[in-house]
Parts: sequence; C-alpha cells; structure tokens
Amino acid sequence: MQGTMKGVYLPGNSTAVLRDCPVPVPGHGQVLVKMKASTICGSDIRAIYREHLGKGPEGYQNVIAGHEPCGQVVEEGPGIRRFKKGARVIVYHISGCGVCHDCRMGYMISCSSPFRAAYGWQRDGGMAEYILCDEKDLVELPDTLSYADGAQVACGFGTVYEAIQKIGVSGTDSVLVVGLGPVGLATLMLCRAMGAQKLYGIEANPFRLELTKKLNLADAVFEPGPKNAEEILALTGGNGVERAFDCSASDAGRATAIRAARQWGKIAFVGEGGTVNFNPSPDIIHPQKTIYGSWVTSIWLMENLVEELVRWNLHPDVLITHRFPLDKADEAYRLMAGGNCGKVAVCFDEELK
Repeated sequence: MQGTMKGVYLPGNSTAVLRDCPVPVPGHGQVLVKMKASTICGSDIRAIYREHLGKGPEGYQNVIAGHEPCGQVVEEGPGIRRFKKGARVIVYHISGCGVCHDCRMGYMISCSSPFRAAYGWQRDGGMAEYILCDEKDLVELPDTLSYADGAQVACGFGTVYEAIQKIGVSGTDSVLVVGLGPVGLATLMLCRAMGAQKLYGIEANPFRLELTKKLNLADAVFEPGPKNAEEILALTGGNGVERAFDCSASDAGRATAIRAARQWGKIAFVGEGGTVNFNPSPDIIHPQKTIYGSWVTSIWLMENLVEELVRWNLHPDVLITHRFPLDKADEAYRLMAGGNCGKVAVCFDEELK
C-alpha cells in the first residue's frame, strides 16, 4: 500500500495539527493497521498538548499523536506469525526492546533500553488513518468488543486493571475512587465487575459527577472538600474503605484516599504528576496501611482484561461521551483539555456512529 494519509501532531501550544504524511510500509515483524478508534488520554493533555513537558519516557518526539489505538491489520510484513491480515487488534502502546528483564515479564512500560519507543510519544501513534505496529505489541480484539472498547483497553482500562491486580478487589471490599475522569470511571466499572460491595467517588467537575450518576457507577459521590475522609468513614461504620484509588493526582485527593482507608487498607496511586502530603505515623504506619504505585500494565494482563470484559459483557465505550472524525481532532483535544466530557474518541468508519 502506498500513498499519503492524514496524521495529527501536537505542537505544544494547545492545538492539534493535521498533516499529510506517507502511508508506512511494514518491515520484518511489522504490520500496517487501519485505524478504527483512537481515544485521548489525560497524559497527552498533561505532558504534550498544552506544552511539551515530558522527559525520558514522556518525551514527545514530534510524531503522530495517540497512544490508545485500535484497528484492523490490512498489510503484513515478512515474518508475521499470529496477527495476519484482517485481524482486529489493540496496540499495547509501548514498544520495548523485548530482551530486558521488564520486557520479558511483559512490562514494556518499564523498559529502560534506548530502543524503547512509545506509540504517540517517540514513534507514530494512532491519530492517523494507518499505524505501523510491531506484531509483538498487539493484543487480539474479540468480535464481541467494539474498536472503541479496545482503544480504551490500550491505556486507561489496562492501567486501572493493573492497579486493581496490585491491591486486590473482591466482594468483601468497599472502594473509594478519588478523581472521576475517564480513568476513575474505568476504576469504578472494573471494581463493580469484580464484585466490590460499595463504591464511592469524589470529583470536582460537575459534568463528570453527573456522568457518574447517570451511568450508576457509584453508591455515593462527593465534591472535594476538607471533610471527605469523614464522609467516607460515616458511610462505612467509622471504619473506612478496604481499598482506595487516587486518579486525581491532587495533593488533597491523595491524602483523602489514604485517610479514608481503613486499618490494614490498601491504596493505589494511579494519577500522574502532582504531590502528596500526609503524616506517616497516624496515616499509614500505625494503622498498617499500604500505598502502591501503579504505572500502565503488562501485555499479558491486558490480554487477561480483554477476556474478562467479554465474560462480564462489559463495554468501556459507554464512557465515550464525544466522538470526532480525524479532521476534527483539534476540537476533540480541546474538549478533552477542558474536562467537560467523559472519554473523547477520534473514530473512523462505523466507530464514528
């Protein structure tokens, strides 16, 4: 396949620019994927869209944007073993070296090799008509999931699933999620599917508060305030929640997640950036609490998540509140940056409906 295609670049001045670029040709072990859905992640807004803040793994190298791609293989390079032409695929968005310890565990996100390149950061991503992928970075998308479902697995839902695996959620647990953007909403959805007894949320944005209520994702939601921990304690018999997730990246939100957790509780920090201030002895040491950091996921857990979504009949695309064609990507990024939305997607073909 030859010719040109449209691709979206982020110059760092709160705009998204559409440019003509050549359709890539797959080499050995690579495939060409026709894009079907590419969703926008909050980390793109934080580290690239407004200005180029990222360094190292988050250093944007003036490539086609988008690290939540999902589409269909339309051309194979030599040496393809599994994902043949016609395969429906999710792209695990970090292409690691494949031979370091972290890559061999499936955690390409933690690859420290100079060969590491993330789609949409250091190599071309999914905000284009086609994307060139290494076969090793692909996850099969079952027919029962939409491409818009799969795009969210590529980062947001995969990230949440990893954090849940780290701290464990079951039918014996009440759960607090601080920050109800797309990642926080995904946390509520997955925790409910895993049987969480009660779900509570905290969110400042009125649109996202109403979306949480509309989708019936939590038993109670609160606006951020100095008494949030007390409010959660009051709903849990004075004990606090067994599990808490911070997806807000705010200092106060993280402190609330810690203080609203019960004795022996577990807390996962998922939101990127920001700071946190708490008092170690009364907040975590004496009540024997544990704080976990969690960054994206492994490709094998992403495959597990896809299988679970099918089993649970759970569709991440219910969180998408706005869909745009590629030529309106600037509008899509502007909306996501403003925050008055759920998940925002750039879609192609049937996924635009």
